[in-house]
Parts: sequence; structure tokens; C-alpha cells
Amino acid sequence: MSTNIIDPANLVYAKPALMNDVDMHYCPGCSHGVVHKLIAEVIDDMELRDKTIGIAPVGCAVFAYNYLDIDWQEAAHGRAPALATAAKRLNPDKMVFTYQGDGDLAAIGTGETIHAANRGENIAIIFINNGIYGMTGGQMAPTTLSQMITSTYPNGRDTHESGYPLKILDLLAQLQGVCLATRQSVHTAASVKKAKRMIRKAFENSMENKGTSIVEIVSTCNAGWKMSPQAANDWMVENMFPAYPLGDLKNI
Repeated sequence: MSTNIIDPANLVYAKPALMNDVDMHYCPGCSHGVVHKLIAEVIDDMELRDKTIGIAPVGCAVFAYNYLDIDWQEAAHGRAPALATAAKRLNPDKMVFTYQGDGDLAAIGTGETIHAANRGENIAIIFINNGIYGMTGGQMAPTTLSQMITSTYPNGRDTHESGYPLKILDLLAQLQGVCLATRQSVHTAASVKKAKRMIRKAFENSMENKGTSIVEIVSTCNAGWKMSPQAANDWMVENMFPAYPLGDLKNI
């Protein structure tokens, strides 16, 4: 075995080739960077660099196009599935995915999301659920837990006033046009591996024209939650996971 530490045979890990050499704007401890890395790795593994179209959202990931060296389009707030519909129908040989947060997908974009999925558009949706509006100051989102503290509910979400946490993946899984609805996380090495497998499955479904795939990533927002990264991970496991259980809701 070679003793040269830069010999390719000794390579244990390297930055994904599709990730640009720029600093990310995300807060330390944010899950977005990990998910970006997984998407880059999967696209590279599937040799889809020249066949991928990503749809960037409005939200914390609005600058996703700066980080992954693929073709991107920027959607108006919540309209990523509509834009992805057009991109895929006009380019059926491409792998088209959206990258959206809970405010983008499950609030202003609920209509676009549900109807794209109901039509069975051959797109993949990567859905980051951190239970909060992270970019605009930590306001309550549709996915905010009951009694969860936000800037707009400093005493905790009151379900009598604002309803219950929206489990939109559970709703989407009931639609005939959906072929994959899975909920994952990226807070441990094991969970990262599982998330990567399901992202790949979603991208394969897009290329095979099987219908709509949604991969929800239950995530943290340690800045919005006013916690350290480790404390946010612990809080997520204790509070988010019971409300949003990990696993496949649909996989056909």
C-alpha cells in the first residue's frame, strides 16, 4: 500500500466535486450545508452533472445556486414545484428537483406543492423542515410545534389561535401521483447515510418518470431556536421526531 497520503488509493473523504469553492452563508450548525453536500454527492455518483436542473427557493437556501455547480432556476416564493413542472415537461430527459423550506413549501407554496404531486410530476422535492421561518427572524411556520416558542409566539404556539402543526408529508403520501414520501434527518452519521440513500432514490424516480418524490429532512435552526448546535440537535430528537417520525411513508 502506498504511504503517500495524497495517493487516490488512500482517499477517505473529499469535498464533492460539484460544490463550488465558496463560503456558505448558513449559520454554524445549520443542516442546509450537510444536505447540499449529499445532493452534490448523489448527482456526481449518478453522473448527472449535465442533466440536472435545480429549483432554488425563497428562504435560507435562496443562494443554493452559489454552492452547487449545476443548472439552477430561482423560483418566486412557494412556486418551485410549478417551475419544476415546466422544466421537467420541457426537458423530460433531465433530473429536476426543488429545494424548499417549510415556509416556502408548506405555507405560501402549499397549493403548488399539492397539485404538482397530485399530477404526479416527475420531479424530486427536497423539503427542509425546521419548524420555523429561519431567514426572516424566527416566526411561526405551519410546521411549528404546539407550544414551541417563536418570535411571533414568545409564549409558545397556541393551537386554538393558529391551528396545529401541518404534517404535509403525510398529506402528500396519500396522493396517487406520489411514488416516494420519506422523512429523514442529518444529525448523525447514520442518519446522513440514510438520507443520502433516499435522495438518490428520489433522483432515480425523476429519471425513470415514476411520479413525484418528496424527501423531508427534519432539521434544526439553532439560530432561530436560540440554542447551540448540539442543544438544537437534542431538542429536535426529543420534540421534533415524535411529531415528525422518521421513515418511509410511501415508497413504490
